[in-house]
Amino acid sequence: MKPSKSIKGKKLIPKELKKHVLWVFSVNPKKRMTAKQVIKKLKIANNGPSVHAALRKLAGENKLIEMSDGKFRLNKHAQHSKHKNLDTYTGIVDMIRSGSAYISVDELPEDVFVASRNLNSAMNGDRVNVGITRTGRGGRPEGIVVEILERATEHFIGTIKISKHYGFVIPDSGDIHTDIYVAPENTMGAKDGETVVVRVIDWSQGSNRSPVGKVTSVLGAKDSADMAMKSILINNGFELEFPDDVLRESEAISEVLDEAEIARRRDMREVTTFTIDPLTAKDFDDALSIRWLDNGNCEVGVHIADVAHYVKEHSPLDKEALKRSTSVYLVDRVLPMLPEKLSNGVCSLRPHEDKFTFSAIFEFDKNDKITNRWFGRTVTHSDRRFTYEEAQEVLETGEGDFKSELKFLNRLAKKLRVAKFKNGAISFEQPEVKFKLDESGKPLSVYVKERKDAHMLIEDFMLLANKEVARFVAQKGMDSGKEIPMVYRTHDSPDPAKLADFALFAKSLGYTMDVSNPKVIASALNKLTADAKERPELKMLEPLAIRTMAKAEYTTNNIGHYGLAFDYYSHFTSPIRRYSDVLTHRILDANLKAIVRRDKAALEEQCKHISRQERKAMTAERESVRYKQVEYIKDNIGETFNGRVTGMIESGFFVEMEGNRCEGFVPVDSMPERYVLQDGRMRMKARSGAELRMGDTVRVTIISASVEKRRIELRYTEEE
Repeated sequence: MKPSKSIKGKKLIPKELKKHVLWVFSVNPKKRMTAKQVIKKLKIANNGPSVHAALRKLAGENKLIEMSDGKFRLNKHAQHSKHKNLDTYTGIVDMIRSGSAYISVDELPEDVFVASRNLNSAMNGDRVNVGITRTGRGGRPEGIVVEILERATEHFIGTIKISKHYGFVIPDSGDIHTDIYVAPENTMGAKDGETVVVRVIDWSQGSNRSPVGKVTSVLGAKDSADMAMKSILINNGFELEFPDDVLRESEAISEVLDEAEIARRRDMREVTTFTIDPLTAKDFDDALSIRWLDNGNCEVGVHIADVAHYVKEHSPLDKEALKRSTSVYLVDRVLPMLPEKLSNGVCSLRPHEDKFTFSAIFEFDKNDKITNRWFGRTVTHSDRRFTYEEAQEVLETGEGDFKSELKFLNRLAKKLRVAKFKNGAISFEQPEVKFKLDESGKPLSVYVKERKDAHMLIEDFMLLANKEVARFVAQKGMDSGKEIPMVYRTHDSPDPAKLADFALFAKSLGYTMDVSNPKVIASALNKLTADAKERPELKMLEPLAIRTMAKAEYTTNNIGHYGLAFDYYSHFTSPIRRYSDVLTHRILDANLKAIVRRDKAALEEQCKHISRQERKAMTAERESVRYKQVEYIKDNIGETFNGRVTGMIESGFFVEMEGNRCEGFVPVDSMPERYVLQDGRMRMKARSGAELRMGDTVRVTIISASVEKRRIELRYTEEE
């Protein structure tokens, strides 16, 4: 696209600016330019920062390459002209050990195989355009990555090796199959063998086929649990530090509430209000208020930190929050979505402090029916900070602060819960493994978090607010005759084929489930949960049943939430730790008095990004649990435990040990005889006729525990 002469002296909007900037580089393919040089070439009125932002955006799309000296150049490898006629699809890279990958594409029934030589520097988790080049054996499509749309991560943790004229970083992550070249001036003084964080600034592959990087942090020596946790975060695409401009913006925010803003809000400071959170919590997203009205009804308020008031759209703070999309909760730390000034200070609903909140307020009549609801911005004051344990003690003993309020709310919550399950909700609750740590972070014991009334009380009122906010926006759109694009939290119904296979396996264990039609599935799954409480051998069926379920995701296309049995559901209640909730606040606020429709396609792209970040965070959280389990079990090598078979692959099977909830692996070649995998990974059978099934109780001995590999190796001893 050759720019029109009419742009001379004009200030271009971002979309047009990107087009013209890319044109400059396309006609100067060998030239390296700064933002100032681009402005001079185009003769436009845009300032340096806006053009630099366009350059960084194009680099993020892999169309330009950012050099270590701050200049940019065209990425000749981003789009190969000889592939322009290929059918292309957008998907996510899932790399395998060989260095090749499968690209997961929504529109195709099969993943696209891409050989390592055709990845064009794409790595695990990257969002790419893949061109289909042929159909391989078995009908699986094969292709080539023609464009990288979004990098899963630019930062890697690894060991730096220093030579006389250059350095290179050997990444710890198996997702990147090449060393990263680092120029001497970009090593930050790191010494040979130290662990560093490196940011890739040039992904192009020359004769040495190495990306070019710049060290951003020197972490020091290896072999510490702290280093392992940092590695987990970085390798999953999360940066440890906030950019300087984001920190400057957050530090400039005042903790003193503006009187003019208070006057614009509904003042709830005189209403009894409290929070209920884990003992170790520092960021308090939500609070409940309760009061009785003159008409005899009860008013319950769900008050949520008004993050959107402080995080202005398109600001550096907002862009960083979207980029992260979520806080990440590892066993021994939290990597927050927002800087600490906001997450633990300005926005957090700390006790005995006035706070700006966004509220969903419900009026219940004497029959516990909702007769009125109100949404809007408020100012609140928390009278008490309860831990879950403190609130539970009040509920159990009937003594303590706000005992009548807590008991009343608990009774209401139970009614909401009963109605939810009556409507078809599913009651699966996966056990949550927790650790007791010493001061250095070493695990002293492992236990399963127990969910009691205090936990469920908060959850039920948060579900109510999330559901009613989504319903309000959807209904307003229907009343106006045109949809109002909204961020929904959706959950599709189970895959019928997977569910049928699961039911057959359950039947082979002597447990019959009716999954013949959608109407009875939820009740069948809930019956399994209830029966498992009486029959421990059925416990292992619950996680298998969960695997038949679709994954919840964020989208603008509402299909309801199957697991909760809600026709409309959003996330409104945790904006300190979830960007989806910030978007929900903005959409709701804009539509309280008027009708404001965002661009649905752009909002859907944000939803997809948030969903991807959520999955990365879940992976990081699981990896941290796995690390701490291995760290804990190292003191038990040689000991024998009872356990249940929880998974099977061709090379062996996994066993979760009783008591410590740690999972280890038994290689089949260590068994008394050879076992072969059968029936969709549900059982293994030996030539003698002996067999092992998912859920079987076995006895195993701990042989080794490697925190580096996060692997516990077991030896099959005997059946219990």
